[in-house]
Amino acid sequence: MTLRTGHIGLNVTDLDRSLAFYRDVLGFTPLAEGKEEGRRYAFLGDGENLVLTLWQQAEQPYASQRAGLHHLALEADTIEKVREYEEALRAYGVAFAHDGVVAHREGAGSGGIFFHDPDGTRLEISVPSGAEGAPVPSGAAPTCGFF
Repeated sequence: MTLRTGHIGLNVTDLDRSLAFYRDVLGFTPLAEGKEEGRRYAFLGDGENLVLTLWQQAEQPYASQRAGLHHLALEADTIEKVREYEEALRAYGVAFAHDGVVAHREGAGSGGIFFHDPDGTRLEISVPSGAEGAPVPSGAAPTCGFF
């Protein structure tokens, strides 16, 4: 049996705020939205496919010490695109886990940026190559594992 990720569903505390972030800053395309009180949600995609669903049903922000989602990793086409996202995220005032582009591990060509969405959910935008020579904040441990 072979499975692949279909879409990701995230609980959010404020749908309007999260929708603005994922749409305006990260560039996801709104596909559908539920506006019924107590059942608000937004389907977001890449222009063709459903990628992310935001569900307004959380009362508290993301908590990394609880079991569940560790982080949501998104992949860009080039390291230049990662840097464009970094610039847009900084302009938006996003909190970063590391300063700038970092490698996934010592000597790796893969790497990216690590930051938090409006509810504190940990996010990564990375590329499989192009980060050669970028700093490694976690030594021998995977950078994406400890932030």
